[in-house]
Amino acid sequence: MKKGFRLKWWLNFTGGGLGLAGAIFVAVRLYANAGQIDLGCFNGANWFIFALLAAVYGISNLLLASAWWYVLNYLAVKSTWFGAAKIYGQSQIAKYVPGNIFHLAGRQALGMAAELPPWALAKSTLWELGMIAVAGVIWGIFTAPLLWPFLSVWLSSMLFVAVLALLLACAYHRFSPSIAAVLTCQSIFLALSGVVFIGILRVVVPAQTLLPPFVVLGGAYVLAWLVGFVTPGAPAGLGVREMVLLFLLGGQIQQADLVLAVVLGRLVNIVGDFIYFVMATFIDKKGRIAECERQ
Repeated sequence: MKKGFRLKWWLNFTGGGLGLAGAIFVAVRLYANAGQIDLGCFNGANWFIFALLAAVYGISNLLLASAWWYVLNYLAVKSTWFGAAKIYGQSQIAKYVPGNIFHLAGRQALGMAAELPPWALAKSTLWELGMIAVAGVIWGIFTAPLLWPFLSVWLSSMLFVAVLALLLACAYHRFSPSIAAVLTCQSIFLALSGVVFIGILRVVVPAQTLLPPFVVLGGAYVLAWLVGFVTPGAPAGLGVREMVLLFLLGGQIQQADLVLAVVLGRLVNIVGDFIYFVMATFIDKKGRIAECERQ
């Protein structure tokens, strides 16, 4: 067996193993969290909505894969979109393994097995993490009315549009259209994540309950996601995201309803990530990374 072939095999084995470990951990978390939910309070239509929201969240992960692909393009790594989506999906589910870095290690291993240069993979990870943190901060602007009631939803919305437009223009002209595309894809993904959470909340909370405006709820969810994202050692922000949501929305929504929505939101996200993992597994091998060149 040639040395290069052995190395590629071990890299594939390592990356795939981390992805499998993430899938197993997801199954364990699903089993553990299922006991926190009174399944009898939901009917078939409710479960159909939850399944639909999980599918939306899972498919929306393709936006994150697209953002990573655009980063690779910016770094002069020529790749197929399908190859990037496959590597991203197979490794991403490992974020649920305690330590919060195993999805990055898995992506590095799978990328190297696909003959991407290690330096480019490392740089792409830093770019991706930095950009999505920026996108999360922008969406956090919508929570201003929760923290400072004298600020209106209209004012925070105008500020959001202005900041996002300014950053997109700077990314386009200062760096490249690819970096502007990264910020766009990640911002849309975060918006869809907020929509998924709002959908769950509307099922859980009684119809007559007055909720904060949709953009405020979405902003609160994204800000909670961001805090969990930057917390070291928390797998996929587990626990941290929920705590921040309870802090931001605890005074707006009944505690019991909010806790139930938070737990269901976590389960829907886990199922969605697993859906994307399965999708990535079945992406045709012809979509693998085809060619790369140094900048």
